[in-house]
Amino acid sequence: MDAARLAIAVTMACTAGASIADAQTGDRLPLVPAPSAVTPGIGSFAIASGTTIAVPSGDAGATAAARLLSAHVLTERGLTLRTASSGTIRFVRDAAIKGTEAYRLTVAQTGVTIAASGDAGLLYGAMSLAQLTSPDDRFGQPARVPAMTIVDAPRFGWRGLMVDTARHFQSMPSLYAIVDQMASVKLNTLHLHLTDDQGWRFEVKAYPKLTSIGGWRTPPSTGGAPGPRVGGFYTQDELRKLVAYAHERGIVIVPEINVPGHAQALVAAYPDLGVIGDVPQVSNEWGVNPYLFNPNAKGIAFVKAVLDEVMAVFPGSYIHLGGDEAVKDQWERSPQVQAQIKALGLKDENGLQSWMVDQFGEYLASKGRRLIGWDEILEGGLPPSASVMSWRGEKGAVDAANANHDVVLTPAPTLYLDSLQSDRSDEPPGRLSISTLKDVYSYEPMPAGIAADKAHHVLGAQGNAWAEYIVTPYQMQHLLFPRAAAIAEITWSAKAKRDFPGFIDRIQPQIRRWRRSGVEVADSAFAVNYTLGGTRGDALRTNRTSVTLATQAPYGTIRYTLDGSTPTAKSPAYAAPLAVKTGVSIRAAAFDTAGLPVAAPRLFDTGRQALLQRTASEMIACPKGSLGLRVPLTSEAQANAPVFNVNLFDTCTAYPAAPMDVAKGFTIDVARLPRHYGLAHDFKAVRQHYNVTPHGELIVLVGCTVKDAKPIVAATFPLPDPNTAPTQFRFKGDLPALTGDRDICLQFTSPTSDPFYAVERMQLTETR
Repeated sequence: MDAARLAIAVTMACTAGASIADAQTGDRLPLVPAPSAVTPGIGSFAIASGTTIAVPSGDAGATAAARLLSAHVLTERGLTLRTASSGTIRFVRDAAIKGTEAYRLTVAQTGVTIAASGDAGLLYGAMSLAQLTSPDDRFGQPARVPAMTIVDAPRFGWRGLMVDTARHFQSMPSLYAIVDQMASVKLNTLHLHLTDDQGWRFEVKAYPKLTSIGGWRTPPSTGGAPGPRVGGFYTQDELRKLVAYAHERGIVIVPEINVPGHAQALVAAYPDLGVIGDVPQVSNEWGVNPYLFNPNAKGIAFVKAVLDEVMAVFPGSYIHLGGDEAVKDQWERSPQVQAQIKALGLKDENGLQSWMVDQFGEYLASKGRRLIGWDEILEGGLPPSASVMSWRGEKGAVDAANANHDVVLTPAPTLYLDSLQSDRSDEPPGRLSISTLKDVYSYEPMPAGIAADKAHHVLGAQGNAWAEYIVTPYQMQHLLFPRAAAIAEITWSAKAKRDFPGFIDRIQPQIRRWRRSGVEVADSAFAVNYTLGGTRGDALRTNRTSVTLATQAPYGTIRYTLDGSTPTAKSPAYAAPLAVKTGVSIRAAAFDTAGLPVAAPRLFDTGRQALLQRTASEMIACPKGSLGLRVPLTSEAQANAPVFNVNLFDTCTAYPAAPMDVAKGFTIDVARLPRHYGLAHDFKAVRQHYNVTPHGELIVLVGCTVKDAKPIVAATFPLPDPNTAPTQFRFKGDLPALTGDRDICLQFTSPTSDPFYAVERMQLTETR
């Protein structure tokens, strides 16, 4: 790079009003994902309302790219571009640019040229220009784009997100919104999980009961009558429109029809396609359920008929057939299935699944399509026609790629986007396996165990958003964004280009663009977190404490107030732990160099009552358990709170380090939740307690985590009849006089046939 030309270009850009400091270096250019190569030019080009776009006559792909450019610039910058027979922004075809997704973007003082050989390349050039047109918060004002040439192409061909529509039905408008924002960061694959135990969402005209029955379920009860049915499905016409909309944005939709497991909705609709012969309801339990599809001749014909209708709607190369978490107990207990295994000369049930997948793989291949499935399809021997989506770590991908099968990396928990982004109490429901923005960005999609000559079998990677706890579009978007940008960069940009500090700098304008588009974007990575120096008991005994402020992603300057007021760019800058008296309310946020907050301010109250309270998010696991999920009050709750951190295998949580010499009494807010978890063979791990009253008790145990010490029973409360009591209630009691800090376990002993109990908060008091 010519340093003199770079200095001139940046100087001219800044004096012209552009806020793209050191924009010409590839890793600092405000683009997500980072481009392959950037060469600086001299001067800049102004884009304002009325700037014209020209496309080659009759070029539908260029016309679509121009239309998307105009739409994004209008929404994200507030400028209206117009298409004309000639213009200063030009789309051109260049056969010398190799790769359908590659492009060259040239910005000169006289105009902009976007060149590509393929439609996708023109689109991605347009998206880069849209980002360059909105690098700051000057909405509605003209933008000066520094002169440069970007030559860019993706590292991987599969850059995706998976949206689970089966556990909770995702509305069609919410899917359109996701497609729009995927395109803005050059993601190109939307994997739709369309069927599962809890719902069948794809209309199959040959089998209408799949949606009329399988598309709806009754919510689980927390005691008393259950609520009204919930669900929904997509018609084939609706999906065709979505497919066309996505195609115009460079996105292919991969449908998933899950067999042989996760098939309870299928069997509820057509019991004759099941194994045992019973008629189940559509499941309202999350996890792994026992119902399997029957792979006899009738069942194989059924799936092929479904695939015919799926292929008629989704023209992409890949059809996903699931294959995950199919516990084989029903097959093991079926004389007919056992006879089929023997007749086919197969070793076992895993071999039958492999045979079944191969039948469908060959059928899809005969139609010019390809089968892909979760890595469990490896267990009976990988069918020659299959590709693998590796979610249980990377071993499946390594084994499959080394055996010459294509693979997509999507390992849990890092790329499971229903994993929470922080342990903050304001996170919506999800999995407690935290996957931060940095965790996602740090993932390398090319596993070390894949031989160099097999690396071409790695198609790319995707993030998965499973919807057990995603009920609303807000929650789905909160989990997808901004981590979708990290997935975009690790799959588009060269490994050597990746730089997390640079990424979090470049992502700030993209977050603003998303928000201007009406999208919810999580600020978890940039929100201020607070850590006490010492225990809460120490602070309460001395009436003083120190508080450390930090953010997950080291970006911006933290500024704070000590009176609870909202901090501004002129508030004191945080430099070292704050030494404060108890009773102070600290409110803080990080600010960028332009003085804009990068996250909503967060409050930390050092008042005595606040220090004596623990919410569900601040509880810890009891000694024999672990907290794995943050769950809502009901399975269909629309609100993000209250939430409860729970251990599915033991209804027990602990208040950590309670100051027993300060606290004299307590108040416990309790909620009764649905017990709706399909645990399959893990059911044996559920810890059962002998209940000594009809519906069990809440036992308050002090000192419960001290090894080899018997805890003190501070109180025991009988639990009410779930059929008549409210779902939320409160217990009060006194604590024994003890010294020091001790953990308090809150153990429920309700029968496992009753609903699930959890603590919303525990407030200690200084009086009895």
